[in-house]
Amino acid sequence: MHPRTDLPAGTLVVGVLGAGQLARMMAEAASALGIQFKVFAQSSSESAALVVADTVVGELTDLAAVLKFAQSVDVITLDHELVPPATLTHLATSGIKVYPTSSAIEFAADKSAMRTKLQQLNAPMPNWITATDFVAASEFADKVGYPLIAKSPRGGYDGRGVWVVNDADELAQLSYPVLLEEKVKFQRELSALVVRSPHNQAVAYPIVETVQQNGICTQVLAPAPDLNDERASQAQQLALLIASELDVIGVLAVELFDTGSGALLVNELAMRPHNSGHWTQDGAVTSQFENHLRAVLDLPLGSPAMTAPKVVMGNILGGEHHDLHRGLLHCLARDPELKVHLYGKAVKPNRKVGHINLVGTDLIDLQHRIAHATDFLAGKIEE
Repeated sequence: MHPRTDLPAGTLVVGVLGAGQLARMMAEAASALGIQFKVFAQSSSESAALVVADTVVGELTDLAAVLKFAQSVDVITLDHELVPPATLTHLATSGIKVYPTSSAIEFAADKSAMRTKLQQLNAPMPNWITATDFVAASEFADKVGYPLIAKSPRGGYDGRGVWVVNDADELAQLSYPVLLEEKVKFQRELSALVVRSPHNQAVAYPIVETVQQNGICTQVLAPAPDLNDERASQAQQLALLIASELDVIGVLAVELFDTGSGALLVNELAMRPHNSGHWTQDGAVTSQFENHLRAVLDLPLGSPAMTAPKVVMGNILGGEHHDLHRGLLHCLARDPELKVHLYGKAVKPNRKVGHINLVGTDLIDLQHRIAHATDFLAGKIEE
């Protein structure tokens, strides 16, 4: 039931739990499709809350408030995986349509659950263990050797909640339980982005390469350079299989390690629009944000085809320049083809505050131009 009576007949209403930049960009896609869009924010200063008129401010742990919000929309979706499981369960038991479902989102929110499920699917992964104590961790270290990768089972993102463990002394300092993985030797990181709807229609975007610095993605290259068709197809088929087996509705991003001649190994899962898919706003027929909305509303999915031979996305990370709009005077005058997307967030060191897309035919040229703009806005260069 919709409390508003001034909407045109048949208007679809989507509600989002969380009001970060992903919700903000979903709102842009919703507007183009004539979808009424609402967000449940924890603060009126959050990215999406700044631009979405229908914003409710509250706590995601307030079951009554979240349920009241959910009863005013046709479907609920998520801005991030950190919505409390109890909240999602309460909505489901109250008859609210939530995509992705609480059972699916658990595999993105809980890394141990994700590894266990992928193991059941025989998906290729690094060696891993959920260690409950130092003894179990030591036995695993003896098996695979140092260094190890330690991950907080819940709550980590963008390199947070992830540590390199170099020896037994560092292993003893961890808080248990902890997910431990072998440190994989890989050539690069890839991302397979797919979208699936309730009636099992699915589309796969081209495989992209993500360029990382200190655990944070700085650039995305679409399509992944020098990735042969067979290997790209393997990555897409793996992502589609995971989406089907986990019953994911909406966007699923599967982050992968490319080991070269060996297998593609699953690193992480995300069940919502993903940073590795931001290039689709300006480089694909249908953006990941529009296709996510189409999926959760069970509308026919749009084409994921690229609109240019090459696309590069660069993340704008917080640095010395706190007035990003002043920095844009230089960047846009120097390169009018840049497509800039700012999130309305205060600048903090290494915080993602926006991204830039650029399409063309020369990958190296696109990378240099993107790097110049993002470096200038971060204050790394002055001209």
